[in-house]
Parts: sequence; structure tokens; C-alpha cells
Amino acid sequence: MTRPTNITNQVRQHRLAKDLTQEQLASQLGVSRQTLIAIENGKYSPSLEFAFALARALDVEIGQLFSYPE
Repeated sequence: MTRPTNITNQVRQHRLAKDLTQEQLASQLGVSRQTLIAIENGKYSPSLEFAFALARALDVEIGQLFSYPE
């Protein structure tokens, strides 16, 4: 069961800017499309290691991809 997170992300915006589908990005990262959907919808927070891999795949800094409200 997943639980909502306070972490917000810009994954979808950066993915679309790279003209990648969810399937393409998920395949590149070795995860399911459903995992990527859950992250983009804020229903799941990735591990720190995966967050770095995602930022690298999208060629952005991790701080551009994820933020945590004060």
C-alpha cells in the first residue's frame, strides 16, 4: 500500500521536456510504468538513490526535480 507524501516533484514536466513517454523513462530506469506514475502523482516517494538516478536520467539537479515544503 502506498501513502501520499509531502514531497512534491516536477518529474512529469521534465520528462515531457525531454519528449519521453512514461514507458520509455521507466524502461531506462528499470522500473515499472506504474512506479513512475505513482511518483509523478505524488503517491510514492522514491528512495534517495532512485531520486538521483531519475534526476540524472532527466539531466537535471535533484533539487530541480523534488522539493519538500517548509
